[in-house]
Amino acid sequence: MTIHHLARLHDWTRAVEDGEYRTSTLGLTLDEVGFIHASYAQQLAGTAERFYAEETGPLVVLDIDEAGLDVREEGGFPHVYGPIPVAAVERVVPARMTNGRLVTG
Repeated sequence: MTIHHLARLHDWTRAVEDGEYRTSTLGLTLDEVGFIHASYAQQLAGTAERFYAEETGPLVVLDIDEAGLDVREEGGFPHVYGPIPVAAVERVVPARMTNGRLVTG
């Protein structure tokens, strides 16, 4: 199954250099939070509008293959316990927030 994570572009760029993604959300690390926030496809726009509405910088949507990851559904959302290997990211989609809404492509 594919899950999704909205990331700041600079966090993803660092992950590519390091070989794994370790940002939970909005500048908080996996070590600080204990897991990485993710969304199912139908939740992504709502997550972006709720938490990223004021983001002005470039974003990316990470499409993640959850096979081999410790993913637990909590509160209706997938949480990834542990770093996400860059190889588990199937697709990276450029994104931005425009007027409080997620725009991809």
